[in-house]
Amino acid sequence: MPSPTAAAQAYASLARLTDISAGKGNAEGGDFSSMLKDVLGAVHDAGRKADVEAQAMAAGKTNIIDVVTAVSESEVAIDAVVAVRDKVIQAYEDIMKMPI
Repeated sequence: MPSPTAAAQAYASLARLTDISAGKGNAEGGDFSSMLKDVLGAVHDAGRKADVEAQAMAAGKTNIIDVVTAVSESEVAIDAVVAVRDKVIQAYEDIMKMPI
């Protein structure tokens, strides 16, 4: 289970990405799809970091704390993306239920 510190760090990282993407504005081509791409890229990078740390642990080159931290950050980031996905699907379903 991720620690509160790891969760806070993962959410702070996602918030920074959102702020950076939102700061682009439509004048420079920044839109929802590019923000989503950036956030998913960050989640992918977190997963890759967790994999690298796990491989380093297997080789005896790192300690368990770094591995657990990387895995928990990845888990929290994935949980956040899944929660957003669920909300988007729920919003779509609510819109489809509206009478015309």
